Amino acid sequence: MLETERLRLRNWRSSDREPFARLNADPRVMEFFPKCLTREDSDAMVDRIEEHFRSKGFGLYAAELRSDGRFVGYVGLHTPAFEAHFTPCFEIGWRLANDVWGQGIATEGARAVARHAFEDLALDEIVSFSVPANQRSIRVMKKLGMTNDSADDFEHPNLAFGHPLRRHVLYRLKCHSAGR
Repeated sequence: MLETERLRLRNWRSSDREPFARLNADPRVMEFFPKCLTREDSDAMVDRIEEHFRSKGFGLYAAELRSDGRFVGYVGLHTPAFEAHFTPCFEIGWRLANDVWGQGIATEGARAVARHAFEDLALDEIVSFSVPANQRSIRVMKKLGMTNDSADDFEHPNLAFGHPLRRHVLYRLKCHSAGR
């Protein structure tokens, strides 16, 4: 578990599945994804997240507000399954309920996860990616100190040619710890 001033990033609970399904069915939250998720799709995603924790020892942490314990989404690390010029890699990502947007929650959680990635997991680099129109997420990437080289931008292989969300920008953050 990781804690920040306002967040607790923890393992998933069965009680997280219902609010996560609502979050994944919200068109505002899913604006830059191919579609909203059904309850079954959302539950299958939680199953994959839990399996990632079991097999890798890290993953996308359930995010809850410390003030009231409310589940608000996830922040964490993931290893993408698709092949691209930058894989294998460690992706930092977040998906939060829209009522907590604009408060610095994603940045706060992502900073804790980045520290964890470099200090505890001894990773050399983390990446994040999104469609160019997703300026909210790109702002978080920049606040983390991540940088983009347009030569790294890519066409997401899981989306069909011509799909409006196929083009992605890639941001990187390297560990600057002494001795690495």
